Amino acid sequence: MPQYNPPLRDMQFLLHEVLNAAEELKRLPKHAEIDADTMNAVIEEAGKFAAEVTAPLNLSGDAEGCTLDKTTHAVTAPKGFKEAYAKYVEGGWPALSCDPDYGGQGLPVLLNQCMYEMLNSANQAWTMYPGLSHGAYEALHAHGTDEQKKMYLPKLTSGQWTGTMCLTEPHCGTDLGMLRSKAEPQADGSYKISGQKIFISAGEHDLAENIIHLVLARLPDAPQGSKGISLFVVPKFLPNPDGTPGARNGIFCAGLEHKMGIHGNATAQLVLENAVGTLVGQPNKGLAAMFVMMNAARLGVGNQSLGLTEVAYQNAVAYAKDRIQMRALSGPKALDKPADPIIVHPDVRKMLLTARAYAEGGRALSMYTALQLDKMLATDDEDERKQAEDIVALLTPIIKAFLTDNGWIATSACMQVFGGHGYIHESGMEQYVRDARINMIYEGTNTVQSLDLLGRKVLGDNGARLKKFGKLIAEFVEEEGTHEAMQEFINPLADLGDKMTKLTTELGMKAFGNADEVGAAAVDYLRVAGHLCFAYFWARMAKVALEKQGSGDAFYTAKLATARFYFAKLLPETAGLIRTARAGLAPLMAMDEALF
Repeated sequence: MPQYNPPLRDMQFLLHEVLNAAEELKRLPKHAEIDADTMNAVIEEAGKFAAEVTAPLNLSGDAEGCTLDKTTHAVTAPKGFKEAYAKYVEGGWPALSCDPDYGGQGLPVLLNQCMYEMLNSANQAWTMYPGLSHGAYEALHAHGTDEQKKMYLPKLTSGQWTGTMCLTEPHCGTDLGMLRSKAEPQADGSYKISGQKIFISAGEHDLAENIIHLVLARLPDAPQGSKGISLFVVPKFLPNPDGTPGARNGIFCAGLEHKMGIHGNATAQLVLENAVGTLVGQPNKGLAAMFVMMNAARLGVGNQSLGLTEVAYQNAVAYAKDRIQMRALSGPKALDKPADPIIVHPDVRKMLLTARAYAEGGRALSMYTALQLDKMLATDDEDERKQAEDIVALLTPIIKAFLTDNGWIATSACMQVFGGHGYIHESGMEQYVRDARINMIYEGTNTVQSLDLLGRKVLGDNGARLKKFGKLIAEFVEEEGTHEAMQEFINPLADLGDKMTKLTTELGMKAFGNADEVGAAAVDYLRVAGHLCFAYFWARMAKVALEKQGSGDAFYTAKLATARFYFAKLLPETAGLIRTARAGLAPLMAMDEALF
C-alpha cells in the first residue's frame, strides 16, 4: 500500500525563505495578524489530516468506486469517504480561506493551496468532493444576489453543503455556445430548467446533506452562441426559509461514468426536468460568472497533478532504495547483498529526479500564484491589485496545462521505477497514472489552455501581461547576474527569456497573416512558457540554497542538486519546442483530409 508524508519542509522553505509570505501578507489589512507560526501550524495539521484520514482510503476507494441506485437515483461513495468528509467539516477545513462574513476563517488562499496539494496527494478522488465547492463559493461570492449569498454561502463555507459546476452536455464540451439546456422564467422570479449535463464531478453523492449545482442554460429569447448563456443556481433540495433542505428538486443522476481513473469520485450524468433555479448575475452573461469558478478550477486541477507528482515520487524513491536488481555498471555498491538497489542506476535516478524537479518547481509556481491571488483579493492599492490580477491571469493556463502534462510524465516515470510491480493495483502506482490522465483533459483541455495563453493572454494584449512577468525575471537576472555562483542558473534563464521574447514576436507576426498559426504553435509555446516560469523559480530557490548550504542542512544540498538537474536535463527541452513552434502551420495542413 502506498505511503504519503506531507512535504512540510519544502512548503516552509517556499513560504518563509523564498516567497517571504508572512511579511508580504502582513502588508494587507485583511491578513495583518498572520505570522509564520500560524502558517506552519495550519499546514502541519492539514498534512496530518491528509496523511492519516484520506490517504488510507485512496486505494480501497479506487477499487470500490461509487454505486448508483437507479431506482432512487442516489449515489453512495466508497466506504469511509462519508466519515472522512464529516471529520473534514468538523475540523473547519472547508472554511479555511472563506469570507468571515459567511463563517469563514479568512486565512490566505496560499494556505488553502498548501492544504489542497496535500489532500490531492493523499486522495484526489475524495478531494474533488469538497474541492468543487470552492469554485461554487467563489462564483456566488462574486456574482450572487444578497439573497443567494445569505442562503448558500454559509452552508458552502461550513461544508454542510457541497457545490458543482454543470457545463458539459452530450453534444458539446468546450464549445459551450452549443449548449441546449433551457431555462423558462416563472412568475415568482425563479426559472424552470430542463436539459442534460454529463461529466459532472461530484454531481451526486451521500457525503453532504445538499448539493448546490451551478448550471449553464439558455433563456427563451437568448441569442445564439456563447453570448446567450445564463448561469443558475440549482440546489438538489430546495432550501426551506430556515435554511434546512426542503423538497427534492428536479435534478437527478441518471448514470455514472465508467472511467479510466478517479473511481472514488462520482462523475455523474445529470438530468434536469423543470428543476427550480435562480439566476446568478445578469441574463445572457453566464460565462462571465462561470469563469470565476472555471479559473479557480483550473488552478485546482494543476494542484491535483502537483499532488500526484509528489506522492508518486515519494513512493518511487522508497522502492528504488529497497529494490535490488543487477549491479551498477561501475562495479558493485551493496557488497553485502546479491544485487544493488536500483537507485544506483543512472536512468532510475533520472526518472526520480524528473518527478522531484517537477514537483518542487510546480509547488513554487503554484504557491507564488496563490500569493498573488491573496494580493489581488486583499490589497487596497489599485496598482498592486492590477499587477497581481495580470500575473494570475497569465499563469493560470500555464499552471493548469504545464503542471498536468508534467504530472503525466512524472507519474508514468515513477511507475516505471517499480517495473512490473508498478503495473499492478496494490502498489498504488498505476492508480496515480490513471488519476493523473484526466487532469490534462477536464476544465479545458491543455490545448484550450495553450490557445488561451498565446491567443488571449499574450497576443490579445500585445504582450502586456507577459512583459510584466518578464520584468520580474529581468530584475532578478540583473540582481544576481554578477554573482559567479549563480551563473549556472542565471545564464540559461536569461537566454530563455530572450528566446521567448523573439518567439512571441515571430508568432504574433505570423498570426496577423493567418490566425491558425496560433493553433499550430500554442501547445509548444505554453510548454516553453512553463519552463521559463520553472527556470525563474528554480533560480530563486537555488539562490537561497547557495546562501544556506554552509549550514550543514542536507535539505539545501538536495535542493541545489535538483536545481542543477533541472537546468541540465529538463530545461534543454525548450530548444526543440521553439523549433517545432517555428515550424508553423504548413506541415500540419499540407495533407488533404481524405488522406487521413
